[in-house]
Amino acid sequence: MSFFGSSGGGLSLGSLNNTNPLNTSNNPSPTTNSELANDTTLNDPPTDGISDIDFSSTADVLAVASWDSSVRLYEVVNGQSQGRAMYNHQAPVLSARWSPDGSKVASGGCDNAVRVYDVASNSSSTTATQIGAHDAPVRAVRWAEMGPPGSGNIMLASASWDRTIKYWDLRSPQAVATVALPERAYSMDVSKSLLVVATAERHVVIINLNNPQTIFRTSVSPLKMQTRVVACFPQGDGFALTSIEGRCSIQYVDPEVNKQNTFSFKCHRRPAGNTSGSALNTTIVSANSRAETLVYSVNSVCFHPVYGTMCTAGADGTFHFWDKDNKHRLKGFNDVGGPITATAFNASGNVFAYAISYDWSKGYQFAAPTNVNTVRFHPVTEDEVKQRPKIKR
Repeated sequence: MSFFGSSGGGLSLGSLNNTNPLNTSNNPSPTTNSELANDTTLNDPPTDGISDIDFSSTADVLAVASWDSSVRLYEVVNGQSQGRAMYNHQAPVLSARWSPDGSKVASGGCDNAVRVYDVASNSSSTTATQIGAHDAPVRAVRWAEMGPPGSGNIMLASASWDRTIKYWDLRSPQAVATVALPERAYSMDVSKSLLVVATAERHVVIINLNNPQTIFRTSVSPLKMQTRVVACFPQGDGFALTSIEGRCSIQYVDPEVNKQNTFSFKCHRRPAGNTSGSALNTTIVSANSRAETLVYSVNSVCFHPVYGTMCTAGADGTFHFWDKDNKHRLKGFNDVGGPITATAFNASGNVFAYAISYDWSKGYQFAAPTNVNTVRFHPVTEDEVKQRPKIKR
């Protein structure tokens, strides 16, 4: 990829004092609860918190990873869902992802294990093959094509709290390679030849998968507080970072492009007193001692597979569709009744899935049996997610 230039000199990810805020006022119409009225609910959901969801690229089958130590697969047809398979880890599952050909699901979790479930051969089985392990919980798994695009050399990458990334070839019982990270992995994503890991202490690690055993560049997040999510752009030329302070940052790999186009914006915030009581984690901040704002963690980012527009979802129980290129919000939705922990579009982009669950931000004391744990399916309209011509002012 041409944007992987020289790695010398480091990459500055920009300053919050020098950002172009996204226009959040450019909503086509006010949001009402009726716009979520046709959203359907997952049948037979997990019994504990939902940590990750992912649609297959070849069929409308959703993988759901849960703190109840399970990975469940659901077929989704016209918003109606039916369980098709389930397998278990020995501890909470933190990440699950479909292989590019839709034949396998990989997962990692707090049992330190990396597991792969072969859908075709294990359709009636509740076990998955353990292909590897870390020395601490596995925070994220992603399938990645190593080497030049089109090589077909698909491997599985896993990022862990043991401060490593490991690459797995399913034909080998040992990791093909291990890459040391500066801190514990909090989030990882892959697109084309770009792999990005966000770690503790706000480090951001970029790897060019044409040379996957070497870190291309390490930087520090421009967001002032703990990183929550990293999500790569579909084009593989950049990524979005979010934090627990209700902010999102748009970053590019090429330093010159990044210098011109990087920006950060506030989201998933609301005035103090304007709460429904459904969001569980809030921080009250004061602006010049005149107004108080409730600040929520941005728990999930995903991109529309057709238009490339972006969705953020947070602990405030809301999700929003954004046009990052033209810097405005396309559509925002009201509180769905609890924190949103994970989101995913299906392959055609006409179904948006969002998981409502406790996000563990306040510790085990708030993991009450009465908490909602479910996934809902929102029928996506073109008007909600398609980019609009930039308005000249």
